[in-house]
Amino acid sequence: MKVIITYGTFDLLHYGHIRLLKRARELGDYLIVGLSTDEFNETKGKTSYYNYEIRKEMLEALKYVDKVIPEKNWEQKPGDIQKYKVDTLVMGSDWENSDRFTYLQEYCNLTFLSRTHGISSTLLKGNLIKEESKETATV
Repeated sequence: MKVIITYGTFDLLHYGHIRLLKRARELGDYLIVGLSTDEFNETKGKTSYYNYEIRKEMLEALKYVDKVIPEKNWEQKPGDIQKYKVDTLVMGSDWENSDRFTYLQEYCNLTFLSRTHGISSTLLKGNLIKEESKETATV
């Protein structure tokens, strides 16, 4: 059995996330998602729209995802790779030359997948803020 792992916040789950998870799952037999906890996101200067439990519930509902584990810090990846006998770590191509991931090639294969053009959680959050501003202005 070929085990794949990926990590992320997966805030405001959208079709770009779905496509990435689908392509990651197609690389193996079992897909694990390391989902950033709310506390870990705080250390990265991020605030998710949905809390960890809701984001986890959404990911677990997807047919491509076999297991969701909490990502609590940057340093846990080697331990996860060894614990779950991971063959390949998959991340978005924006992480391709990052020191956060390149050192992990001593533990497993690394694959970087291109992001889906025209969609991101940041873009969606921006659109929500614009819509909220419009609603507030018309009240």
